[in-house]
Amino acid sequence: MVDYRPGLDGVIATQSSISDIDGKKGILSYRGYSIEELAMESSFEEVAYLLIAGQLPKKNELEKFKSAINEYQNLPDNLLVLLNSLPKKSDPMQVLQLTAASLGSFYSLEFNPEKTKGKEYTLDYFLDIAAKLIGSIGSIVPAWQRIRFNKKFIAPQRHLNFADNFLNMLNNDYKPSDLVKRIMDATFILHAEHTINASTFTAMVTASTLSNPQQVISSAIGSLSGPLHGGANQKVVAMLEKIEKKENVKNWLENTLKEKKVVWGMGHREYSVKDPRANILTTMTQQLFDEKGDDVSDLFDTAIELERACDAILSKKGVYANVDFYSGILYKEIGIPVDLFTTVFAVSRVSGWVAHWAEQISNNKIFRPTQIYQGSGNRKYININDR
Repeated sequence: MVDYRPGLDGVIATQSSISDIDGKKGILSYRGYSIEELAMESSFEEVAYLLIAGQLPKKNELEKFKSAINEYQNLPDNLLVLLNSLPKKSDPMQVLQLTAASLGSFYSLEFNPEKTKGKEYTLDYFLDIAAKLIGSIGSIVPAWQRIRFNKKFIAPQRHLNFADNFLNMLNNDYKPSDLVKRIMDATFILHAEHTINASTFTAMVTASTLSNPQQVISSAIGSLSGPLHGGANQKVVAMLEKIEKKENVKNWLENTLKEKKVVWGMGHREYSVKDPRANILTTMTQQLFDEKGDDVSDLFDTAIELERACDAILSKKGVYANVDFYSGILYKEIGIPVDLFTTVFAVSRVSGWVAHWAEQISNNKIFRPTQIYQGSGNRKYININDR
């Protein structure tokens, strides 16, 4: 009998050199570099280059890549017309998926499947595609935030890096501190890649059909939008707001576990210890709250108490805080609207998706899993008048 693994749990679907996880030790690395070192020392643009090229860029290579991303952050007028034509109540992830799929109409994203047979695509080609997708998708999110509230699009500034431009394009009246800028850059790095998760697998399946890169990214965005994947940090904030304050944590957790409901932001299929990205975000959240002093919400104290209570009960089952538990708190405190959280995740993950697209088409075979049929046996068609 064929071995059936619900959710493809543990099924090896590909070989990859992009990222690696040791769930028992709590280790995540991109191309062999630890996530802790990259988050503290690198930049999002450098990490995006690393994921796609397989190596860290030289100074001139990084400057060229950053310049290209910045160029494509300035959205074409017709793309802004498209965004302005959408109903203002549209969900940001639906807007992002729609516009991502349309990018081939505004940019040259030529992809000829015949070239993959001779492996004629070069690193420069993939970096160019990445710059177009990262730059434009990174601007669609803040552009939509402004457009839906009848505000004008803010063009990117050449002297700002990707994360700084993102914050400025959201709200140029907001003057973030150096710490906030660093946190934004680091969160883009932390969400850039995470092996074969649901959205990355979706990207790989679409890539295996030799679809265009914008269609690959659009399909991945659709997969990311669900609360069991990219939407989890929105659920975390809603959960913490429902708890209200740290004094309510114990009773809330007991009732939630008794009713077998989800504690959002807790547990990860890949980790039996605390998610290393959550460790980094915990530190950054504390730094931000220290900087802001009394001008913070009760979310962080509530989150710390909830994590402590969960550790006492759930750690014996290998359930610890994951990246979503603290990313939502950080986004909220630096002024990012809750319904944009998942779009920020998508902006971050474009670089990882492009890296997997490039890897998939370099040694491609279309995905075609099988099934165990459990339906009816042979049946005879009955005319509609005799049913």
